[in-house]
Amino acid sequence: MNPRLHEIVTDCADPTALARFWAGVFHTSPVLRTRDWTHVECEGTRTRLAFQRVPEPKVTKNRVHLDVEVDDIDAERARLVALGATAVGPVVDDEDGPFQVMADPEGNEFCLV
Repeated sequence: MNPRLHEIVTDCADPTALARFWAGVFHTSPVLRTRDWTHVECEGTRTRLAFQRVPEPKVTKNRVHLDVEVDDIDAERARLVALGATAVGPVVDDEDGPFQVMADPEGNEFCLV
């Protein structure tokens, strides 16, 4: 069997809250397994986002981030800010098109593209 990406795991302080946020991003429901481990099934993919409680806080920029494709960056930025995200700087427009850097409620960076 060829290797397949099963899930992307984020270390965090509050897996339940982060799973609820990301479920809101993807218009789905979180799977709340335990207070230390939760996940979100991403429709249309075989990959899920999982959240694992760890004792240490996030201290630097992510080394890996998600690019979330949306139809309208401005509208989606406003919706996600209402869910608890933060916009990091303005929309950037480069040779590949516009993107908006965002941070989830625990400060993990991701981009709207």
